[in-house]
Amino acid sequence: MSQKQPNNPLHGLTLENIVTALVERHGFPHLSRKIEIRCFYNDPSIKSSLKFLRKTPWAREQVEQYYLETCLNQESEQPEKFVWPELKKK
Repeated sequence: MSQKQPNNPLHGLTLENIVTALVERHGFPHLSRKIEIRCFYNDPSIKSSLKFLRKTPWAREQVEQYYLETCLNQESEQPEKFVWPELKKK
C-alpha cells in the first residue's frame, strides 16, 4: 500500500529520522530555542520527543518544517562535483 509521492520532500523519512538528524546537526539546546516545545528543553531525549510529536500534530508540523528549512535545503544546495569536458584534438 505504498504510494509514490513525488511532490512530498519528506516521503520515505520517518519522524525518528527527522528528529535524529535535527539533534545531530543542531542539538537539543538549539532546537528548544528555535521550536518552543517543552520536550526539547525539559529533560530532552529522542524517545520522549517522538512520543510527544506523534500525539501532537501542530508540533510535528513545526519540526518537519524546520527540518525542511535547515537540513533538507542544505543537502540539496551543495554543489555537484565538477567534471571537465573532454577536449577533442585537432
